[in-house]
Formats: sequence, structure tokens, C-alpha cells
Amino acid sequence: MPASRWRSGIGPVAAHTAGGPWWRCDACGRDWPCPTLRATPTDASRRATLILEFSRITRRAIRDLRGRPGGPDPIAIVRRFLWFLPLTDEEARAVALRLR
Repeated sequence: MPASRWRSGIGPVAAHTAGGPWWRCDACGRDWPCPTLRATPTDASRRATLILEFSRITRRAIRDLRGRPGGPDPIAIVRRFLWFLPLTDEEARAVALRLR
């Protein structure tokens, strides 16, 4: 598996993985992070791990997905990839600007 693939911080490589440029789940074909991955419980310690991993991934996703015809804008990308954080649109916009 390429190093660019997201790996779970706990245990083996997650079955629901993805990478750019399309960011579709390898297992179910849905936009990633897919509903299966999003359903994984995220307590406070897990969110701390996810913030580090997904901030890096979100930066790549913004570069890959921004500006595609019919594609999401950077705010939507941040909200999609940092689903486990309760971000307002203004907060998501600020994150997107920092990660570009």
C-alpha cells in the first residue's frame, strides 16, 4: 500500500482507505472519509490522533479536489475531512486558508 494512504493509528491498515486525487474509498467507492469510517467512535484521545493525521491529509485533499468541475470548495473539503470536529463555516474557512 502506498505511503500516501491513510493508516489507522490503531492496529492494521484500515479497510476503508483512500488517497488522491479522487479521494474515494477503496472498499465502498464512496467519498472518503466514507460513512463506515465516520461511524468509528472518536473519543477525546482518538480525536487528538485524528487531528494530526487528518490535517496532513486535508492539505493534500484541498490541492487534489479544489477547482475540479463540480468539486467541493475548500470549506466543504475541510468539513468533510475533519468531520469529527464541530467546525462552523468560518472556522472551516480559516483552516482551509492555513492548509492551502
